Amino acid sequence: MRVIIVGAGIGGLTTALRLHHEGIDCTIYDQSEQIRELGVGINALPHAVKELAALGLLDRLDEAGIRIRELSYHHRLGQEILHRPCGTAAGFAFPQLSYHRGRLQGVLLRAVLERLGPDAVRTGHRLVGFEQDADGVGAQFVDLDGDALGIVRGEVLVGADGIHSALRASLFPDEGPPRWNGVQMWRGATDWPEFGTGRSMIIAGGTAAKLVIYPIAEGQSPGTKLTNWAVCVLTGQAGDPPPRRQDWSRPADLDELAGHLDRFHVPDVDHRGLIRATPECFEFPMCDRDPLPYWTSGRVTLLGDAAHPMYPMGSNGAGQAILDATSISSHLVEHADPVRALKAYEEDRLPTTSEVVLRNRVGGPEGVIDEVERRAPHGFSRLEDVITPEELDAVVSGYARASGSSSEQVNRPS
Repeated sequence: MRVIIVGAGIGGLTTALRLHHEGIDCTIYDQSEQIRELGVGINALPHAVKELAALGLLDRLDEAGIRIRELSYHHRLGQEILHRPCGTAAGFAFPQLSYHRGRLQGVLLRAVLERLGPDAVRTGHRLVGFEQDADGVGAQFVDLDGDALGIVRGEVLVGADGIHSALRASLFPDEGPPRWNGVQMWRGATDWPEFGTGRSMIIAGGTAAKLVIYPIAEGQSPGTKLTNWAVCVLTGQAGDPPPRRQDWSRPADLDELAGHLDRFHVPDVDHRGLIRATPECFEFPMCDRDPLPYWTSGRVTLLGDAAHPMYPMGSNGAGQAILDATSISSHLVEHADPVRALKAYEEDRLPTTSEVVLRNRVGGPEGVIDEVERRAPHGFSRLEDVITPEELDAVVSGYARASGSSSEQVNRPS
């Protein structure tokens, strides 16, 4: 069997590693002229780290990122709403890891080239169509100038080409652009003095105005970490056309962001200083797409953001793509018929990811902040006067069960 993978992002690279691990031949085709390490902070929860560790990558992942030990949710005015241990500190067998997105992609890319060979990733290949028959599928590619590169044949074609997926557009030509929820995001990372344990994450505020801060790598000097920040502000109406195309590398105008910073007050971190000290930051609208009725057509299927792009809530975007990779490779091994294998993969993953997409639209686990701010918009003195512990746990634990992120917890601490 030979699998053609379109897209060299986290989902496509992990799929290639998993298929190779299972003894299945595959090649990745990406439209970029070169694979650049773009983006800023990203998280991998224990259930996703487990799958990467099974590929022998845990040591490399530890070198590239930071093990997060604790997460605190705060009202945007600073009062703590919930504090939770993370990863191994919460009784999981595997850590929660935070990275620069490009560094994680780099770890996966180097592993693919080492294990599958230097020709395993073909750049400058843009998918423009496919044809399939009883014996296989042919993917049609063009180069950056639009000149034909011929047809690549395989038994399976996997679209892991992101929220603007060409393969998804071929399967659903009338779908239209991504759906914007009205939230504009600004993100960046720079070296900054450690806060908390040095492995702490802070999320302050809800859907209308949110600030997220966490470390993603060791800093260049003692006592510092490469610290990721994100500011998300409701600037439009849900369902409006996004003001700009979603693009990991679009530079941001800090003057546009500056007027929003006084909306937040967080303990332990000078968020204004952190953001002002960041030499380069990026912006993009928070977009997703409606869950699809199906991903698979015969020998062709979707994976990762091409299948289920979601709002960045609950640290699940990359993790769900990694779980997709494990699922599709397992079913291709289990079923001799590739068509049956892809249907089994879809039946396994589509319902779960659809629920995560919809839960993220209402805030995911961060919905606890939205609810507290709805009840106490000007802050509070005693949290128990605003919301009960049982209500808080219902939101966070319910999301963890739906996304599968509670499945690897081996012993819940008292």
